[in-house]
Amino acid sequence: MLSFKKALVLALALLSFFFIFRSHHSSSEPPATFKNANDLPKPASLIKPKPQPQQPPKQETTSAATTKTDKAFNTPDAQQKRPKTQISLNELHKKPLKQQLEYQFPYDVEAKFPGYIWQTWKYTPAQGEFEEMFREAEASWTVLHPTFVHEVITDQVAVHLIRHLYASVPEVLEAYNALPLPVLKADFFRYLILLARGGIYSDIDTAALKSAADWIPQDVPPNTYGMVVGIEADPDRPDWAEWYSRRIQFCQWTIQAKAGHPVLVDVVANITEETLKRKAEGRLSKNHKGIIEFTGPALWTDTIFSFFNNPDYFDMTTSKGNITWEHFTGMKSPKKVGDVIILPITSFSPGIKTMNAGEEDDPMAFVKHNFEGTWKPENERHIGEVFN
Repeated sequence: MLSFKKALVLALALLSFFFIFRSHHSSSEPPATFKNANDLPKPASLIKPKPQPQQPPKQETTSAATTKTDKAFNTPDAQQKRPKTQISLNELHKKPLKQQLEYQFPYDVEAKFPGYIWQTWKYTPAQGEFEEMFREAEASWTVLHPTFVHEVITDQVAVHLIRHLYASVPEVLEAYNALPLPVLKADFFRYLILLARGGIYSDIDTAALKSAADWIPQDVPPNTYGMVVGIEADPDRPDWAEWYSRRIQFCQWTIQAKAGHPVLVDVVANITEETLKRKAEGRLSKNHKGIIEFTGPALWTDTIFSFFNNPDYFDMTTSKGNITWEHFTGMKSPKKVGDVIILPITSFSPGIKTMNAGEEDDPMAFVKHNFEGTWKPENERHIGEVFN
């Protein structure tokens, strides 16, 4: 047994040995130095991680990143038109004219109405020669359609525009250039520009009374119709034929349409083929007589009624007979036939004091036509436009 004295000596020896060992081991490390408070140890939450050297991005081995992006933008796409089969120009020109036009300007009833307003005149509003009597009316279209592109196309510009739009349908270009009167070209132009681009065409002597957004009843979805036309004449007197060409006549001084509409295809094909036929036979004339039947509202009306009774577009097996003028006489509110909206006479002819048309303040009055008759010879203007 160790005595108390021996045990104390042993303990002191062990303690001495321990301190000697620790002192020797610590002397190999440099002493810590702190120059200022920034050098003092900080809590881990305040220590900024050291920037790591940038590594080149790794190639994705899975579609995880793509899938995440797709989900973030997983909203339904707008309905796509069925792609048309591509054919060469040589093959296209072998097809009938109507098929060429349908190919070049495909129709999509579900598309939005294009935001264009087209007018034609000898001058643009920016030119000093533009007549003052047209300025207020022309400006009304821009005022009521601030988001639309509004263009007044001169004869010189129209030639280049049609050449650009119809370069792949040379028969149309030949017909347009062959027409011997400006009024014939003006008639043809409205159908051509609407077929190719869509929007609203309106004569320079018309004034917008309401925005096109107000023309159609709100219960008619915009993806169910592709054309809006108004009644020009609904004469119910026995001598109506002395004043108008048709018992019900659709006006073509204002038309709204989506590009490629079948009615526009038909009217462009009809005018083109008739023009080239008359040209070949030497029957193209500068006489103003017959314009209404050749390119004007008579042809326009016939083309619309032909469309209404075309079995290619309507199921005629359940029909009780053809759609005729009798279905539209005396209209007071819009009617929808297929994808065409027919507006009553008040809509585009308010204030004419005849044929039961309402006044300009009528809720159904949308466009005011001033009947300047600019296409006629000077001595015939303002004559025979309406009767009392």
